[in-house]
Amino acid sequence: MNCVVFGAGAWGTAMAIHLDRQGHTVTLVPRRLEQALKLTAERENTDYLKGHKLSASLQIGLEAIPALMDADVVFLACPSKGLAELVSQIGPALRASSARMVVSLCKGLDQNTLRRPTEVMALAAGKIPVATLSGPSNADEVARGMPTAMVLAAHQDDDTLREVQAALSGPTLRAYTSSDLPGVEIGGTLKNVYAVGAGLCDGLGLGSNAKAAFLTRALQEMMRVGVAVGGRPETFLGLGGVGDLMATAHGGWSRNRTFGEQVAKDAAGAIAALATRRDSVEGYRATDTLTRVAKASQLDAPILFCLHRILFEGLDARVGVTTLMTRDLKPEA
Repeated sequence: MNCVVFGAGAWGTAMAIHLDRQGHTVTLVPRRLEQALKLTAERENTDYLKGHKLSASLQIGLEAIPALMDADVVFLACPSKGLAELVSQIGPALRASSARMVVSLCKGLDQNTLRRPTEVMALAAGKIPVATLSGPSNADEVARGMPTAMVLAAHQDDDTLREVQAALSGPTLRAYTSSDLPGVEIGGTLKNVYAVGAGLCDGLGLGSNAKAAFLTRALQEMMRVGVAVGGRPETFLGLGGVGDLMATAHGGWSRNRTFGEQVAKDAAGAIAALATRRDSVEGYRATDTLTRVAKASQLDAPILFCLHRILFEGLDARVGVTTLMTRDLKPEA
């Protein structure tokens, strides 16, 4: 297949390397021209994914229109906050292309409209079907060819989805399909929020018992919120839910977990540092957008609301833990 990946951060670069390894024709299109020129010259993404040389067959695109001209599958790998701008820029060229599917590699809701990534993409894609690829997938491990399993979700499990599934799958990455597009996308967004909370547990030194309890209750809350916005319960017990949550909550590489750990030690400093970071901590913005969704739907999401108070309202993290521990007693559910 002819694959085009927009966004040359760690994850976009790793996906391009994987697709190239699979034998596809791959074009990686960075957001900035200077980054494209640097990648062309150095053949390594030293800004976001050091230590992984780009093969001679992996093309670096300088402009959207030429890259899309013969595309079969288009992957969008920008941070969620930049997705609306990206699709507005490439929309006309995308609709005029021969692309058969557009796949989101983004995790997070639009900050203004609260739309999921594929909802934002669909507005620009026209009749081209949209999908999302999610699950436990550290970029460095995917680029190194370490075993990874993910879920590819679209509204319909049809021939096109299965062809993209086959294109993605090989000895180092196995893709499953799902028709629960809302559930997979919300799961991928929520897991970043709860990974920040897991980092808080680590930073506060609460121990293994507390972190296990937190993640167990977080999964229950993830299912409750996800089902309320249109997902299916079983989705959150799969790769796009608990699988992604466990990897992001425990991985030393996890930006969201590390951010939570930093917040526990110096909340003001950690939050201020976000403005100057090169990479994106999706869980921070997702805590705000999902809190707005949950409150508008009058959902019971005490962990989410507590994390929002810590990140956006100045609540001390230890006070937040005490607040959760002293809620009214109830049966486990």
